[in-house]
Amino acid sequence: MLDGSLYEEAWYYSRLMLSLNKIFSKLRKNKTKKNGKASPPQRDPLIIPRPDHTISRSQISSAALKVLYGLKEAGYDAYLVGGCVRDLLLGHEPKDFDVATNASPEQVHKVFKRSRLIGRRFKLVHVRFGREVIEVATFRAPPEAEQHVDDQGRIVRDNVYGTLEQDAWRRDFTINALYYNIQDFSIVDYTDGLADLQAGKIRLIGNVETRYREDPVRILRAIRFVGKLGLVMDDDTEAWIPTLAGLLKDIPPARLFDETLKLYLSGNAAVTNELLNHYGVFEHLFPQTDALLHEEQDGYPRVLLTKALENTDKRIDDNKPVTPAFLFAALLWEPVRQRWQDYMANNIPAIPALQRAASEVIAEQVQRVAIPKRYTLVTRDIWVLQIRLTQRLGKRAFRSLAHPKFRAGYDFLLLRNESGEALEELSEWWTLFQEQDEAEQQKMINALPASAGGAKKRPRRRRRRKPVVKSD
Repeated sequence: MLDGSLYEEAWYYSRLMLSLNKIFSKLRKNKTKKNGKASPPQRDPLIIPRPDHTISRSQISSAALKVLYGLKEAGYDAYLVGGCVRDLLLGHEPKDFDVATNASPEQVHKVFKRSRLIGRRFKLVHVRFGREVIEVATFRAPPEAEQHVDDQGRIVRDNVYGTLEQDAWRRDFTINALYYNIQDFSIVDYTDGLADLQAGKIRLIGNVETRYREDPVRILRAIRFVGKLGLVMDDDTEAWIPTLAGLLKDIPPARLFDETLKLYLSGNAAVTNELLNHYGVFEHLFPQTDALLHEEQDGYPRVLLTKALENTDKRIDDNKPVTPAFLFAALLWEPVRQRWQDYMANNIPAIPALQRAASEVIAEQVQRVAIPKRYTLVTRDIWVLQIRLTQRLGKRAFRSLAHPKFRAGYDFLLLRNESGEALEELSEWWTLFQEQDEAEQQKMINALPASAGGAKKRPRRRRRRKPVVKSD
């Protein structure tokens, strides 16, 4: 048993050691935050052997297996990585398969004849097998702040090649840093991604603010994973989103278009849209719509958008085709509708007023999310059909029915009616009209009142005859 003096001495040294541990802990934290970057911890990865996980080669596409085995036979390391590994572990069918390797892009290109090099900031190789494309990336090292990161902390060059461990620590989320090794069919985990996946947690790797600044699109990816996978963000990953969402303005509009499609066409658009609004992100993607949603009096714009997104989710669940043009028609309808009404109030005819409103809204929107023309043209057709479907007399109903985008325009009409616009009679008429033969359709047109519009012909103007000048 210790006497009093020895006890006090032991207590003193224990307190000293605790203080020193705190000091060293702070020093380690400061070291990892130097230049705003997190230095990856040096440690052995967790290796999950084949008997201890559920991923089977039968679940992997034949094209991805050909790439993995092709690299292996050429003497390179090859791993499945990212969302495909995550989804397979969750029991979902991956949308695509990505491969990581220690081979350089040029070496990968030599291994596969049907491949091409793409990208500048992030050089990749696309290997094509029929309609399927496998994306192959070389292991990356963390970017060098002085050369590869701009003043805002955003990565502008990302072709610093590294090791498997470096590649794992520079990935965005822990659940996306899991590697399936074709050598022994094991899973390699450096970042505790498997534990986070089992806990249903989305966690950014490293310093959260730094990682969002490096690539603000990670904000959209975090929200998409919550909506799509039903996971939850850890506190730090979530807390920085409202503060840094404005950084999305610096992302190229073409890249935001690709990310927007992923957000809204993953089968969970309605939930994802609520999350975008909750975290203050929607306003940076669709500022015109967001401004009007906050000004709404009757709730109609929000109801229409919610119903459109729910219908989109249902079509995806039923394996039915979904056109992005219809999605953008719903997302931008309210700013178009209000400008259209304003122009008609200034005595501009309905169709020219709508076309003018559509052109202005789309021109502003593509500055933020670059919707390709192949979609905006269809979106315009959907909007203009909202007028043409009200004009049913004469041959106009038949012309509208024959329009290539009639079905999309008709579906949008039903959506407007379900959202609260007084279009029930018009919706029911077009629903019945499609089911009739031509004779019955003509009877339906003949029974319409003159207010159904479109049949009046403009009176022909008489041309004045030139006076005949008689020559002497």
